[in-house]
Order: sequence, then C-alpha cells, then structure tokens
Amino acid sequence: MREIVLDTETTGFDPLSGHRLVEIGCVELINHLPTGAHFHRYVNPERDMPEEAFRVHGLSAEFLAGHGVFAEVVADFLEFIGDEAPLIIHNAEFDMRFINAELARLGFPAVPMARAVDTVSIARKRFPGAQANLDALCRRFGIDNTHRTKHGALLDAELLAEVYLQLIGGRQPGLELAVTAVATGPALSVARPHRPPRPHAPSAEELAAHEKFLGKIKNAIWLRSPAAET
Repeated sequence: MREIVLDTETTGFDPLSGHRLVEIGCVELINHLPTGAHFHRYVNPERDMPEEAFRVHGLSAEFLAGHGVFAEVVADFLEFIGDEAPLIIHNAEFDMRFINAELARLGFPAVPMARAVDTVSIARKRFPGAQANLDALCRRFGIDNTHRTKHGALLDAELLAEVYLQLIGGRQPGLELAVTAVATGPALSVARPHRPPRPHAPSAEELAAHEKFLGKIKNAIWLRSPAAET
C-alpha cells in the first residue's frame, strides 16, 4: 500500500487572509515504511514574510524569492502524490486548506479531504490528555529530533513518518489485535485421521532371533549369581 507523509510551511495561519504556502515536503511509504522517494520544494509566496512565521521556519522572503512560484511546482507535486494514496499529515486540516487554496488559484480541483489521515487525531485517541505535537510524540517514541531546531517541511515529514509507524503499532501494525483475537477467540478444531495403535509385542520370529543372539554371548553378566560377584 502506498502512502504519502506530507508537511508544509506557510507565511501564516489562514490562506483566506492572504497567507501563502512556502515549502512542501513529502515522503513516500510502501506498507507503512519509507522507500527513500521524496518530494521537496521551496515556494516563492510572492509576498513578505511575517516575523512570527520566520521565527518558526527561518525562511525569509529574500531566500524564497530565488525559488519558483507554486505554478512552477504544482505539476511535479500532483504527480508525486498521485490520485489515490492516503496523505499522512499532522494537523491535516491546516495543510490541506493551504494546498487546496494554492490549487484553486490556478484552477486545479481540490485534493479531497477524505484522502487525509490526521496523525494528531490518532495520537489524541491513543493518548488522551497528552501533548500531541510532533516534538512530544518524538519524545514519547524515542525518535531523535535533536536536529530539528526549526520547522522544515521535509524534515518534519521524515519525523512524522517514524511517528506514524509507531502510532499504528510499530513495524508489525495490528499484531496486538491479532494476538488478542487468538487469545480470546474460539478454540480451533482440526480434523486428524485416525490411526490404529501400532503393535509393540515381539513376534515369534523376533523372539527366536533374540534367543539365538543371547546364546552367542559368553559369561553374560545378567546370568551371574550375586555370590560370584563378591
């Protein structure tokens, strides 16, 4: 099964207020494990960078001005994510709103929200009341994120791929359920063919052969009297 772990960075919180997407990072999973294939682009937002957003990801307007606008990367992005692969996203509504706002500006159809798998929701169901941000989940699962000094779309997607694997049960997802089903389910009844017991008593021919063999043994210890041994 193919899945895409996706993350974005933006100039702010609301695309309807003029905020734009500035970075996209995607990691491909096959059967929940990274394949090494990824997609990563910086995007020129064609606007300034608010200080609050710059403190989060460190991407300045000057740096982004040297990269292509979304119209120049959209074809490659859509080709990478395909039409059917689930999109694994931390706080999926946020990223999907920005992606679909950028697509709408160019006249592309929206990516259906039904494709998104929100890892924040999964984490909150598994660990009610606990922090569900990416750093907290990395700590919970012992995932090294010491190199994450700022948010970055590709780095965060790579970390999220590891977190997602743990959220769904580690390298053997579903194992716990499988064990429970075996332990609590009905006992299995296996039909086995009936075989009659094998005879163990020696035949007359075997007894005769044994007596003949014993006759060849001289001074057998089992024939000696106890007195002869003292």
